[in-house]
Amino acid sequence: MKPDNFIFITQLGGSDAFSTGTIKCLLTFLLLAFSATYSMAHNGSINGGVFSKEDSAPLAGATVILTNVDIGTTTDVFGMYSFKDLVEGQYTMQVSYLGFKSTIQTVMVKNTETSSVSTYLESGEFSLSEVSVTSKKETALNIISSLDISLRPTQNSQEVLRIIPGLFIAQHAGGGKAEQIFLRGFDIDHGTDVGLSVDGVPVNMVSHAHGQGYSDLHFLIPETIEQVDFGKGPYEAKQGNFTTAGYADFTTRSVLRKSVLKLEAGRFDTYRAVGMFNLLSDTARQKQQNAYLATEYMFSNGYFESPQNFNRINLFGSYNGKVGANKVLSVSLAAFRSGWDASGQIPERAIADGLISRFGAIDDTEGGNTSRQSVNTSLMSVLPNNAVLYNQVYVLNYDFELYSNFTFFLNDSLNGDQIRQRENRHVLGYKGSYSKESQFFRFPLRSELGLALRHDLVQGSELSRTRGRRVTLREVHKGLIAETNASAYISETLELTSRLIVNTALRFDQFLFDYVNQLPTDSVFKRQVAAKNRLSPKLNLYYTYSPTLRFYASAGMGFHSNDTRVSVMADKDRILPAAYGTDLGFIMKPSPGLILHMALWALDLDQELVYVGDEGIVEPSGKTRRFGLDASARYQVCHYLFADADVSLARPRAREEIDGKNYIPLAPLLTSSGGLTFRNKTGFNASTRYRFLQNRPANEDYSLTADGYFLVDAVVSYQLKKLELKITAENLLNSDWKEAQFETESRLKTEANPVTEIHFTPGTPFFIKAGATYSF
Repeated sequence: MKPDNFIFITQLGGSDAFSTGTIKCLLTFLLLAFSATYSMAHNGSINGGVFSKEDSAPLAGATVILTNVDIGTTTDVFGMYSFKDLVEGQYTMQVSYLGFKSTIQTVMVKNTETSSVSTYLESGEFSLSEVSVTSKKETALNIISSLDISLRPTQNSQEVLRIIPGLFIAQHAGGGKAEQIFLRGFDIDHGTDVGLSVDGVPVNMVSHAHGQGYSDLHFLIPETIEQVDFGKGPYEAKQGNFTTAGYADFTTRSVLRKSVLKLEAGRFDTYRAVGMFNLLSDTARQKQQNAYLATEYMFSNGYFESPQNFNRINLFGSYNGKVGANKVLSVSLAAFRSGWDASGQIPERAIADGLISRFGAIDDTEGGNTSRQSVNTSLMSVLPNNAVLYNQVYVLNYDFELYSNFTFFLNDSLNGDQIRQRENRHVLGYKGSYSKESQFFRFPLRSELGLALRHDLVQGSELSRTRGRRVTLREVHKGLIAETNASAYISETLELTSRLIVNTALRFDQFLFDYVNQLPTDSVFKRQVAAKNRLSPKLNLYYTYSPTLRFYASAGMGFHSNDTRVSVMADKDRILPAAYGTDLGFIMKPSPGLILHMALWALDLDQELVYVGDEGIVEPSGKTRRFGLDASARYQVCHYLFADADVSLARPRAREEIDGKNYIPLAPLLTSSGGLTFRNKTGFNASTRYRFLQNRPANEDYSLTADGYFLVDAVVSYQLKKLELKITAENLLNSDWKEAQFETESRLKTEANPVTEIHFTPGTPFFIKAGATYSF
């Protein structure tokens, strides 16, 4: 008997949450609200900016509160903010930003006039007292998490995803392949149901040779990350394809305050070097002109018996500066290359029979190589009417080649079942938005209109049978893919009272799919095309009960697209399966050092078709329903000690299957992570972290179990004037754990008949590395 973790008396959400009438009402309201620009004729306002005293850099996301009227806001990318419709009088304004000393100012406001304020904050210590729950959105925990990157054991930016409460990852192909992702009762594979982006450039690859939504973040150097904005559920108008379980948007540094050299070395022949260099003078940076170059090289043989020969090199250049008084131009160039060998997933019976060890391999010729080059440019302008206009253009080139063997000798008893998946991809994209603050029947209103276009051209998308990574036995699939996604959204945020904020949004996506079969021996079809669109309404309510307690409720539709090779053959109603989500939660701060966050959530998915890249076949899956509970806590125990914990519960089920056969394979049921962090003025810092993943079903009837694990990691560092010394340890308890697990039918060379059982990739044993960082 496998009991559920918990039972909700009431299930939230459902696919009937948005009727046609509701959509029409939302659309009417949005169009009416966007056209309303009635301004107040009598009351005054405050326009201000928050900057770093050290280098005059704008502080985006700083909290500004008018304490005597309990009104708060946050600064934009320029460090700017505004308060409108203020009664004449004197206001006490508190300005705070994590890692800086807060300040209190007095501002006089007169009728019909705008008071201008500039605030320069000094660098200070990290303190939870600087976090407010009265900002425009529920984002306090998101900001906190981004500051903990330096005290988390990370080898690459993919592992930074673990900062998101409830998100777990698993590597199962030698370190160079994108990790498998788990979130909110989803086995997301490599990104099918979570939208990832870096500086606004999407990471998910549509119609990828290995799997839909494949998201490889290894091109991002962890030290360049400034913050990670994340959200759960399909409630953000800006977030489109793949944003069903949630999204994560990485933002790189706009300012590098010091040049850095870092060297690291650890077990299993692991070496890493990072260099980050300022390219402009101090005088230029004082004028908000910033440019830097970042480089990274990593090599590791890994803990497997067969050396991984994993190597990765990254180059990243960034410029961010003011162009005139009201424009900010950002340009970045990036190049990435990685290659590796892999031991792959191994069957439990091979270890039990003594055929291989836990870190052995059935086929050690697996592995791959990948590369990526990109150019990203954006221009943000403040127009004379104080509206903000944003334009972004990005171009990237991407190569991928992966060798895998999941079934060993099941299909080919002589040569084995190794496959090759590869592609060469070109992506061209544009994003634009226009946002403005105005009045709607005397209520403050923030309107945003956005447009986006993405075109992917994939040449030589291939699946082939190979032997020993050197001999091509047979091409199974090969084709040319052209996929275009055009989208638009409108979002309206209306402040009905100083306590109640309503956000309504509507998003429209249009997809065009084009596939050309390039196999000369395949006469089934040569070219097929398809088109489909999706309308996604969103609704978010935020109610500030007090300066320390905020409630929120969200409902919305999202989707993930299916592979082009599926979409050109499928029923058009199944090309863009919809997701219907509901969240109800609160964030509270019962004391200056304690923040609590809790949410009940539900998410339904329509029937979908999934392209299985490993086999080149289409597998249909039915409707699913997930609901659960997320809880997070951040506590500053004392001036130098911080504690945090995250717990996520989920009940994922297939809606069209009978009880007992309706489990969703590998979907997480209970996860938890947390730890203690020590920060000291003397320069000594330390952190110990735990990760817990409960046992979960490995197949639909739960006859096979994917084993859970409990792991403990730690980081210790000491900061001198210009030198930082750091030691990182993973799996302190040296636990034997399975990082990735699958139900797989396979046959070993010595077996007469195939066997279906758990195949897994062993997780890292005790690992330690030491590093030194020199700043200048």
